[in-house]
Amino acid sequence: MINIYTDGACKGNPGPGGWGALIINDKDKKEIYGGERETTNNRMELSAVIEALKYIDGQKCSLSIYTDSTYVLKGMSDWINGWKNNNWISSTKKPVKNKDLWMILDSLASSHKIEWIWVKGHSGHPENDRADFLANLGAGESVK
Repeated sequence: MINIYTDGACKGNPGPGGWGALIINDKDKKEIYGGERETTNNRMELSAVIEALKYIDGQKCSLSIYTDSTYVLKGMSDWINGWKNNNWISSTKKPVKNKDLWMILDSLASSHKIEWIWVKGHSGHPENDRADFLANLGAGESVK
């Protein structure tokens, strides 16, 4: 079992942004982060999960992914199958925002058994706070 804690950050929305992930298994702990000069918070939340899944690629396994993003959680738990069945058109009859990232995330997630878990952000949850720190590190580096 691998536990993944993810977060995204944006300085302005849109603006410079970052993503961070803390990946923990029974052997070790890995921290990854990155950012973009011009992005949105939702794109960074998605990027955090995507990059974590890319990091563990090849290790087809059971995962628990913790996120403080209801956008990511509901997207993967409730909305994505409808979007795919409707050719990436939302329930409001508009193209799904961030379709490019949702498609990547869907593809990466398909080879794993994933439990999606929401955690309240900025609430003293140590691993979520660390993912937030990493995301802000990525946002800070994206403007250099």
